[in-house]
Amino acid sequence: MTAHVAILDDEPEIRRMLADALEEAGFRTTTHGRATEFEAALKKMTPDVCLVDLGLPDRDGLAVVHRLALESGAAIIIISGRAQVQDRVTGLELGADDYIIKPFDPAEVVARVRARLRKSRAEPDRASQTARFNGWTAQFDRYLLLADDGTEVAFSHAEGEVLRLFLESPKRLISRAQMQESLGGVAGESFDRAMDVRISRLRTKLGEDPKNPTLIKTIYGAGYIFLGDVIWS
Repeated sequence: MTAHVAILDDEPEIRRMLADALEEAGFRTTTHGRATEFEAALKKMTPDVCLVDLGLPDRDGLAVVHRLALESGAAIIIISGRAQVQDRVTGLELGADDYIIKPFDPAEVVARVRARLRKSRAEPDRASQTARFNGWTAQFDRYLLLADDGTEVAFSHAEGEVLRLFLESPKRLISRAQMQESLGGVAGESFDRAMDVRISRLRTKLGEDPKNPTLIKTIYGAGYIFLGDVIWS
């Protein structure tokens, strides 16, 4: 089946350039210039990848990214003229899977889209699995953590990738380099800070004491270890 890429950008020239490049590469595309139009269309379509600009006329692009991360299983790639490290970190921590800075080469966007789709298709059954650990059940198809007392806590697509990485390798050291290789993205300060934020958010959602976490332990200078007992189903 042809992968569907949804494009949200208020500049018609950029929408047209992206659509032309992606369709030439064999993808199906839909384009949108406003967030309200885009979100209405999502009720009738399920894209595989969403390309989202941050400078939208009717809504904060970061709010769109965050909502997508919580409510959609699509991969999210931000395309923005905001080049500051903090902008990239914020976008990634809110749930984006990748961040491309304008101006860009359309071929790079096509390559990044293909990379995200390869990653998703490499393990097609993983999203439907659930994992139990230390009083929690992680449902990756619903982006939801369920506590034994009935509490429900939502997590983003990006947070889910980190959580799944930990749950698949419990009681083993996971280095920064391994995280970068497994999760994709460009190694460097923005990636490291984004991982720190995602792990901090996961600890909060799991009710961890930030000063003395018992599940996700930081091994300074080396990486992280998840210390829970995990049962997959």
